[in-house]
Amino acid sequence: MATREEIKKNNLDYTIFSWSTQGGLSPIVVDRGEGIYFWDKDGKRYIDFSSQLMNNNIGHGNQKITAAVVKQMEQVAFVYPGIATQARGELGRKLAEITPGDLTKTFFTLGGAEAIDNAVKLARAYTGRHKIIARYRAYHGASIGAMTVGGDPRKLAHDSQQMPNVVHVEDPFCYRCPFGQKIESCQRECVEHIERVIQFEGPGNVAAILMEGVSGSSGCITYPPDYWQKLRQIADKYGILIIADEVMSGFGRTGKWFGIDHSGVVPDIMVLAKGLTSGYLPLGGIIVTDKIASYYNDKPFQQGLTYSAHAVACAAAVAVISEYESQNLIENAARMGDYMRRKAEEMKGRHPSIGDYRNTGLLGCFELVKNRQTKEPMAPFNATAPQMAVMNQVAAKLRELGMFTFVRWNYIFTAPPLIIDEAGMDEGLAIISEALKIADQHCN
Repeated sequence: MATREEIKKNNLDYTIFSWSTQGGLSPIVVDRGEGIYFWDKDGKRYIDFSSQLMNNNIGHGNQKITAAVVKQMEQVAFVYPGIATQARGELGRKLAEITPGDLTKTFFTLGGAEAIDNAVKLARAYTGRHKIIARYRAYHGASIGAMTVGGDPRKLAHDSQQMPNVVHVEDPFCYRCPFGQKIESCQRECVEHIERVIQFEGPGNVAAILMEGVSGSSGCITYPPDYWQKLRQIADKYGILIIADEVMSGFGRTGKWFGIDHSGVVPDIMVLAKGLTSGYLPLGGIIVTDKIASYYNDKPFQQGLTYSAHAVACAAAVAVISEYESQNLIENAARMGDYMRRKAEEMKGRHPSIGDYRNTGLLGCFELVKNRQTKEPMAPFNATAPQMAVMNQVAAKLRELGMFTFVRWNYIFTAPPLIIDEAGMDEGLAIISEALKIADQHCN
């Protein structure tokens, strides 16, 4: 068996790591994972407080998924996507049961970015329109199409290659309202803004409004309570489709099966990935309404992928969904989300660097500030390396104390596996509290 140094050297010498300057990297060399923890090759244990990248919802090392994958591979590992398999049919039927309204038919992809691309293509083909309305503070993936509809500044390096006919709008960011309003007295200027943009762009040109079911890695922005309902009204008024990106907020992460379920709104297209297999294998998909599906009963569906509906990935997803149900993980996410919010609010009293804490179920983040009154961020949006100095120290402390979580700009994300209990939550928040002492020193 290779040593830690051999593994690390091979990784650094022969592979490229995402979103990183390749020189000077020092990745964790993982050995194994179980539950809410994983261990490195030196035996150090880390509590996984971002479910790796908000997808390992059922936790590490669940051998029921292993068994389902092995069983499928013993039968048949791969068939071309025009062939029916038991796993594909079972998964499609199950998704029709748990998704809202009349979302009934799924086209499977390899992951979230491909699913976003195919949702956009479908919306344009179905409506005969070409423009997509999307938000600035949203991440939808790193393919050219998904990167374009997102607003994440990492796309700026590829700005000249962006997909045309995407129009971005301001976010319903109540903590930092771009319209200078307060949630209790605003007139939903964030929604009026979208309708105004649609009118400027020509309603007959707009195919779809694309939004995350619940905001994720752009800061867990909490939407106004009637935001989705008002968007649905605007979309219906102009014959525009609603695409809900549930890649991160789906499969129990927010305390309901899907983030949009909190609003009671049914989208026309829902994008799935991440928690669909809990990260055990790559799989994504788009599920559409009966109306859209029936449109293709006598017209060709002009989209396809070699690995669409891969039998082994579908088998993993069926097993994962069974775990959500049998272990009551959606209910636990709601309960532990409430617990996490209460504990985070208590932490505000001890840490002046906490400007805001936002969560929906187990999708949350601390927003750190230098001053609560001015809300000056500990690191600005799209911060440069020097501007990240304090937050990098905080991140390093978290890792030293045995926590793996996503730290970005002035955000510390709290999105542990849905299997977490109060003891695990207390352990994780205690580590964050210790690391926040570094940020507290930079408050004024």
